[in-house]
Amino acid sequence: MRDILSDIIADKRIELASRMEALPLETLREQALACIRERLSMSEALSGSESGIIAEFKRKSPSKGWIHRDASPLSVIPGYALAGASAVSVLTDAKYFGGSLEFIRSVRNSVTLPILRKDFIISEYQLLEARLYGADAVLLIAACLSADECRSLVRKAHELGLEVLFEIHSESELAYIAEGVDMVGINNRNLGSFVTDVRNSFRLAEALRSAVAEKCEKMPVLVSESGISDPATVRDLRDAGFRGFLMGENFMKTDDPARTLSEFIAAL
Repeated sequence: MRDILSDIIADKRIELASRMEALPLETLREQALACIRERLSMSEALSGSESGIIAEFKRKSPSKGWIHRDASPLSVIPGYALAGASAVSVLTDAKYFGGSLEFIRSVRNSVTLPILRKDFIISEYQLLEARLYGADAVLLIAACLSADECRSLVRKAHELGLEVLFEIHSESELAYIAEGVDMVGINNRNLGSFVTDVRNSFRLAEALRSAVAEKCEKMPVLVSESGISDPATVRDLRDAGFRGFLMGENFMKTDDPARTLSEFIAAL
């Protein structure tokens, strides 16, 4: 079976080299640090929310192709906010997910929800981009990084005022969890095959809590990611200790993602 993640990371390195040539790191750093705004806390938003839904703007996936090709951020994301989302996730990878950093910029002043930049982050450069374009938090994926890279990027993200959702999808990645992460997510999608199984969150929940308790003074917010389509599953995950639930395809595959989200929350 083809390893999709390896393909994505290889292309991401090429993409980054091109962007860094067009806009050097130090120039980007100056621009990002000059961008002053109060960052919203995604971890606090999830902890204090009744739903905990992180509603994702996702137009495409590597496994299914286009989900909602013509969707625009301004037609969907403000509706997510009105429907009761606790936070918003925005895919910014262009080739595999049909995303863009401009999607974050276009809605930043239209919503007061925390915005997560969801991408395959392997470099400080991408953290600076996230700050410049208006994100409040970033996704760091253990499967894309070494343990040292995880620790370094968590530290640099915090220096930039960004929170971190740190993602694992297997027991072997528990050791990658770095001190100070704000949120820890279990991805129910296999990042090699992109097959989803929500049982992964339940299977890893106890081991995750134990690993986090050993590494972190403060317990991060636990998030279940991908493959969630039933309100009953959210209720069961909440009973298992999760406070965040990242969902995108379930909403984006419909004609009116915000309305679908509203109906989902009403059924919780």
